[in-house]
Amino acid sequence: MLIDSHAHLDSDRYAGDLPAVLERAKAAGVGAILAIGIGEGPSEMHQALEICRQFNSLHSPDLPQLYASAGIYPHNTHEAGEAAVAKLDQLLAEPEVIACGEIGLDYYHQGSPHETQKRVFIRQMQIAAVRNRPIIIHCRPSDGDNACWEDTLDLLAEHWAKTGPTGLGGILHCFSGEWTHAERAIQMGFLISFAGNVTYPKAQPLREVAAQVPLDRLLVETDAPFLAPLPLRGQRNEPALVAHTAEALAVLHGISAEEIAAITTKNFERLFRLTLGM
Repeated sequence: MLIDSHAHLDSDRYAGDLPAVLERAKAAGVGAILAIGIGEGPSEMHQALEICRQFNSLHSPDLPQLYASAGIYPHNTHEAGEAAVAKLDQLLAEPEVIACGEIGLDYYHQGSPHETQKRVFIRQMQIAAVRNRPIIIHCRPSDGDNACWEDTLDLLAEHWAKTGPTGLGGILHCFSGEWTHAERAIQMGFLISFAGNVTYPKAQPLREVAAQVPLDRLLVETDAPFLAPLPLRGQRNEPALVAHTAEALAVLHGISAEEIAAITTKNFERLFRLTLGM
């Protein structure tokens, strides 16, 4: 079984057919999905948890196990008032909410000011530490500039690495950086997760990084509904398609698709202290 470690199941693009999407995921060998709880802002952080409870309560063998995260996305950090911060804290106390995220920095899009992003990033790390939850990191630099990576990793080193490689750790989601960035994050206890863009023709530098990531630090994701892998690039992505990305990672590491599935599942279980029994 595979685990899709990052999917936005509360996206409007799944309105009306989410049950079918989840059934296709299970049929494709996806045993669990981490539903990302950022919504379109803090007012919607709870939606991933609601989806988890809605479908997990069915106890259907035709559906994957769902988990949730909660976090304030970099673009929405200007909305992170006391009420939003309190809501995040409450959500992280729920047993189904196993991670804080996705949180971090984004210098590519014109969103919240960088200093606001940094301040709220730090605050969310503090809340996650108190709630004993790993963090899911979003880092998107502007073209040709590594400042976002440098700032993200510096903040992690200062405000998170104290939890240590044997502590809470986290995930660098939809990784797009250089090996030096991945290596530094690994040293701080992070797993490196790759999405469908690792299959794209112009992504050879990213594939070279993926091939260097130790197998015990590797995860696979869709970032659905975005970044559908080849051969379905440009279509709406969904968790069932994580198998394509997993196969690409298996080729890069010279192992079978079954082995990459078992390894990434074990890594997910270890990070979140779970025994899925899929």
